[in-house]
Amino acid sequence: MTFFTNPTDQRGLPGRVHLTMPAEIDYCNAAELLPLLMSAVRARGDRLEVLVLDLSTTSFMDSQGVRLINDVRRRLRPGAAVRLVARPEGVTSRVLELTGLRRDVPVYDNLAEALAS
Repeated sequence: MTFFTNPTDQRGLPGRVHLTMPAEIDYCNAAELLPLLMSAVRARGDRLEVLVLDLSTTSFMDSQGVRLINDVRRRLRPGAAVRLVARPEGVTSRVLELTGLRRDVPVYDNLAEALAS
């Protein structure tokens, strides 16, 4: 079973939800992550403006992780956005670059920048 933190409202930043993603995102867990992520999104209703997926502790991600992020983006209400946090030197950041997802989704080096965006 994969665990990540519960959605947290950041004080002073309404409309933002921060979720920390698991250490690995691959074929084994990507399918079970999607309903968990969408449940957190639905809990905010129409108030969600920015969903921050924190990949800074994710040490492995394959194409299923990229698909997961794209699936979440497609399911968000119009006007809501996804922001990613990834270590610049990490594997996850490299996967985002190689797949072209980095061009479509803003990627930040730290959580504070992503939440403030």
